[in-house]
Amino acid sequence: MLKHTKKIAKIYEDIQKMIIHMIPEKWENLYLYASIMEEDKDKEGGELFFYYVPKGIFKKKPINVYEIPSKFNIDEQEYLKLVEALYNKIKELRQEFKPLGPKETWSNLTIIINNTRFMVEYHYEDLQNSPLSSYERHVIWRCKYLDIAIEQLTREEKEILKKYASGPKTIDRVKRYETTIYLKEFQNTVDYDTTQTMIQEEKEQEPENEIRTQILAPIKRKDTNNTKKERK
Repeated sequence: MLKHTKKIAKIYEDIQKMIIHMIPEKWENLYLYASIMEEDKDKEGGELFFYYVPKGIFKKKPINVYEIPSKFNIDEQEYLKLVEALYNKIKELRQEFKPLGPKETWSNLTIIINNTRFMVEYHYEDLQNSPLSSYERHVIWRCKYLDIAIEQLTREEKEILKKYASGPKTIDRVKRYETTIYLKEFQNTVDYDTTQTMIQEEKEQEPENEIRTQILAPIKRKDTNNTKKERK
């Protein structure tokens, strides 16, 4: 059983508030991935990305967090500060698990918000020595959580899944936690330009491969002495 302190419960609530603040439209489901790797005593590397499904009568395509600035005409640099703050909050969450020992200190997590349910999956993979690249893990994660049909994948993505399915399997230890969402209401507080949103919706008919290039580009983050994050 996962030990959840009052501090961890507070961090969960902070994460929910930060996520809701970052999405400038009504939405139904959200799927977030974050990893943290300790490269040495003073440095941590990792990545963060999440997708949300807009609310609507018809099935909507998941929106990547890094598409939001252009989709809603938001200042990109200011928005990335919100992403940075969210990632730092998840790093703070991981620190709360360290007193439990190395075996209980997770390497990556997936957060799922579905209606009023808040779910966290903690994974304990050795990402430092993983045969998969960051990009390959991203493709596999998307296919697992976002219910993407095989027909929607590029040839390269299909090859990644084929390689993963036929490769050696390792035991992925997973611990899960689920609760009701702490907030009474979903309130989106990021300012955005609705005219830009309408223009973006008209562009949804663009070739899928052009859009996917943006979707499949997670931002890699690494701490330096001045706390600036390196993005690749």
